[in-house]
Amino acid sequence: MDWNASTWWWLATAALVAAELATGTFYLLMLAIGAAAAACAAHVGLANPFQLLLGGLVGSGAVALWHWRRGRSVADGGSDPSLNLDIGGSVQVSHWHPDGSTRVYYRGAGWDARFAGLGDPAPGEHVIRAVQGSRLLLDRPAH
Repeated sequence: MDWNASTWWWLATAALVAAELATGTFYLLMLAIGAAAAACAAHVGLANPFQLLLGGLVGSGAVALWHWRRGRSVADGGSDPSLNLDIGGSVQVSHWHPDGSTRVYYRGAGWDARFAGLGDPAPGEHVIRAVQGSRLLLDRPAH
């Protein structure tokens, strides 16, 4: 049986999709898109170097785009109440350190927190406005 270049590209695409399903690494799916583009280039009759170039450009472009999009949504998620259910939660602050940080108890655990409001921080009730990693950003409640 004589397989042409497009067959090999489709097999590579299938292998990348199978590897993505087995590992859950979404980036492999982006590379599979590049292999599928190379297979389409082979169907059209482009030479092997152009197939490789097109597959590499489409695959790496898809990876870069997904990485950028994912990084952007993760960064924005820290202050989005629909993604982070802690936003809007209330905590009690007993004292503030001079640098605007404190330690609060929320959901049964100790959290590092930082004042993110205007003016000087004062002890009392505060509202969680955002979460950065494992640090809460607090503000005074709106009255």
